[in-house]
Amino acid sequence: MPELTLSCQLCWIAIGASALMLSLWLWQQHHRDAGIVDAGWAFGIGTAAVFAGLTGGGDPVVRAVVAVLGAAWGWRLAVYLLRDRVLGKPEDGRYARMRKALGRHASAGFLAFFLFQAGLVLLFALPFVLIAAQTRPAGWLTWAGVAVWILAMAIEITADRQLARWRADPGNKGRTCRAGLWRWSRHPNYFGEWLHWWAYAIIGLGAAHGTWLLIWPALMFAFLWWVTGIPHTERRCLETRGDDYRDYQRTTSMFFPWFPRPSPESRP
Repeated sequence: MPELTLSCQLCWIAIGASALMLSLWLWQQHHRDAGIVDAGWAFGIGTAAVFAGLTGGGDPVVRAVVAVLGAAWGWRLAVYLLRDRVLGKPEDGRYARMRKALGRHASAGFLAFFLFQAGLVLLFALPFVLIAAQTRPAGWLTWAGVAVWILAMAIEITADRQLARWRADPGNKGRTCRAGLWRWSRHPNYFGEWLHWWAYAIIGLGAAHGTWLLIWPALMFAFLWWVTGIPHTERRCLETRGDDYRDYQRTTSMFFPWFPRPSPESRP
């Protein structure tokens, strides 16, 4: 593909993200399941990483690295969300509540929400565009970022698989998963997700505008901590598991992995 300026790249990403989200909005109109938007968000960012790598003007090795890492993360997450939360599943509680609150305005409300998500795709694609423009050759920071990415993905994938195995056992119904990484953090998958964004910040450090890449780990932390991730998950778990989850809250770190505390119920 021909090399594009940064502004042209962002323009094409915005167009592509908008077209994707409009298509997914039409899908949810028919299926009444807005949870598809989360998978679309991840897929859109992963695809934007490939586009940035192909059309950026920076070092070819760095561009290849950012395209592979971004696509592998985004497309894997999109497939996981489709299987775990959308296909054959009831609509996610967040969107079911939103649909009920919007009432007869649900169609227009979800259209605005899906287009807002297109804007978030553009926002979280910006690190890939900035990295793909850096002319500094790949060096130790590049491979340090790759190492952080591998660690983050290992945490995220392991946490997802451990939770899936726990849920697959009928004997665990109504009980909170404390297996593996879930013994050390109530949200190890979110921790891995947040750590993953540090990989791009490290790859871009030292390059022009590289310090700006530190914004994205902070943004992801804010989203997970206060907006889309932890608050909804904690509320849903309290509704479905009650005292068992309250005990889990008392004994297990919310986000950063740490040694579990003894349960008050187990003390003499």
